[in-house]
Amino acid sequence: MIVNHKSQNKVLKCLESLAKADLGDLAREIIVVDNASGEDLSPIAAAYPEIKIIKSEKNLGMGGGNNLGAKNSRGEFILILNPDTEVLDDAILKLYRYLQENQAAGIVGPKLLNPDGSLQYSCLRFPKLHTPILRRTFFGSLAPQHLNDFLMKDYDHATTRVVDWLIGSCFLIRREIMEKDGHIFDEKYFMYFEDTDLCRRVKESHNYQVVYHPEAIVIHEYARSSAEKPWYIAPFVDSLTREHIKSWAKYFFG
Repeated sequence: MIVNHKSQNKVLKCLESLAKADLGDLAREIIVVDNASGEDLSPIAAAYPEIKIIKSEKNLGMGGGNNLGAKNSRGEFILILNPDTEVLDDAILKLYRYLQENQAAGIVGPKLLNPDGSLQYSCLRFPKLHTPILRRTFFGSLAPQHLNDFLMKDYDHATTRVVDWLIGSCFLIRREIMEKDGHIFDEKYFMYFEDTDLCRRVKESHNYQVVYHPEAIVIHEYARSSAEKPWYIAPFVDSLTREHIKSWAKYFFG
């Protein structure tokens, strides 16, 4: 499942990587949700006529867009995949086999690499109330150990292990979690913290493990858009920064 919002070229590149990937004999469906992008997706439909395109008249956010696609899917497992990802080799097949063979796991995610091949810190420890403040401001330089712990820099990222949460750029989740909750992501989060919240719920409410599986590898063209401007200016001029702050407040204060 891929959610598009003004990222048609990235969606095409992601779909191309899926077409080249080794998926074995997996029965699958590919769903693209157009989150009120205003783009003409006919080139996508023409290049990949087998995919299902669902159009939303409203931008539902990252979580809401994925929820819409998931409710129109049929699979036992649901793959969440950002448009700025490139699937390598048999990464999806490895995630699928892991969930099949490990009934204690509810979510499994791959190792994410930057386009230059360097490691992307995509499995993390749950944030403390002040973690986003440290990450966004100069105060972070005063507490490097806290940020290193948050990013799990003490872990080699080479062995499969249970983690607190995974960045929602790519992971595979059991359908039963959505069916029990009525959704995958809580839509009170328009953007940011929806993946943190999901993983906490999967662990605490469903008693499932969240697993980082580095044998599966996906390239992610990650950009922290909400952190591009200086921290003392960003809340006033950048809508994504405001969404990040709102989601932070919702996560910690309800």
